[in-house]
Amino acid sequence: MRRYGKHTDEDDIRTRPNRRGNRPRTHIRPKHEDAAEGMVLTVDRGRLTCLVNGRTIMAMKARELGRKAAVVGDRVALVGDLSGAKDTLARIVRIEERTSLLRRTADDDDPYERVVVANADQLAIVTALADPEPRPRLIDRCLVAAYDGGLEPLLVMTKSDLAPPDELLDLYGALDIPYVVTSREELESGDAADRVREHLDGKITAFVGHSGVGKTTLVNALVPKERRRTTGHVNAVTGRGRHTTTSALALPLTATEGWAIDTPGVRSFGLAHIDPSRVIHAFPDLEPGTEGCPRACSHDEPDCALDEWVAEGHADPARLYSLRRLLATRERKEGD
Repeated sequence: MRRYGKHTDEDDIRTRPNRRGNRPRTHIRPKHEDAAEGMVLTVDRGRLTCLVNGRTIMAMKARELGRKAAVVGDRVALVGDLSGAKDTLARIVRIEERTSLLRRTADDDDPYERVVVANADQLAIVTALADPEPRPRLIDRCLVAAYDGGLEPLLVMTKSDLAPPDELLDLYGALDIPYVVTSREELESGDAADRVREHLDGKITAFVGHSGVGKTTLVNALVPKERRRTTGHVNAVTGRGRHTTTSALALPLTATEGWAIDTPGVRSFGLAHIDPSRVIHAFPDLEPGTEGCPRACSHDEPDCALDEWVAEGHADPARLYSLRRLLATRERKEGD
C-alpha cells in the first residue's frame, strides 16, 4: 500500500519529533585530538586504573569504543578529569595500536579468546622444579602463545633446592630460551630477584605460571613496595596451588626502567585461536626449509621438506623436534 503519492516533497514526509529536544544521534565520532596518553595498569569490574603523566587515575571505557576492551598494558587516550583526585573518573576514548598481544582460550574447544596482556616485550614463564611438579605441556603452550603474539620468552625455574633443573633444561635447550634458576632461599634473600632483573631492563615483562610456583612471590621481590598476596599452599592431592592473584597488574621496575605484569595463575592455557602456520616464524633457521613443503603442510608429515632441510645440515635436528613438539601441543592435554 502506497502511503504517499508519486510526486511527494519534503513537506509530505512525516517526521518523528525529538521529544528530548537534543541533537539527533550521529555515527560521526569525535577525534579527541587533545586527549592525554596513558597506560592501563589494571582492570577491575569495568574500572581501569591508568598511569597518565605520572599520576594514577581511575577511568572507564567510552561507549563509542563499542565492544573493544582495553587490557593491562594497553596505551590509551583519555579525556575528562585527569587530576587523579578521589572520586574522579576519566574516560578512555581511544586504544592505540598494539605492538604485541598475549592471548589464551579456556581450552582448545573454546572459540572465545581472552586477551591477557597487550604491548609486552617479554613473557616470563615461571615453573617450579618440584612442589608442584613442572608441567612441560603447559610451558609448551605458553611458548606457542608467546611466539604467536610477538613476545620473547624467558624461562624462570623456581625451587631448585627441591629438584635439579637438568631435565627441563635439556628439553628446552634447542630453543635457545634465556633462563634463570632460583631456589627458595634465593627468593627470600632477594638474590633471585637480582638475577631475574637483569633480563627485565627497559622491557615490559608479563609473568605467567600455574598456581603455587612462586610467580607472585617473585614479582613481590622485584617490586617490594607493591606486595601482592601470595599462595604459599599447594594441594597435596592435586599438586596445584590456589589462585591468589585474580587480576593482571602492571608494576614499575624503577631500578631497570621496565615493567613487571603479574597475571593470575593458570590451570589451563587453551590455544584454539592459534594458527599453527605462524609458529614456524619463531624458528628462523627452519623457516627457509618450508619453501619445498606441500601446501598446508603441518610440518609433521612424510612429505614435509624440513626433514631434508635438516638432513642437509642447515639446522640442528633437535630444533625440528622442538618445533614439532610445540605444533603438536594442541593435540595433547596439558597434564600429559
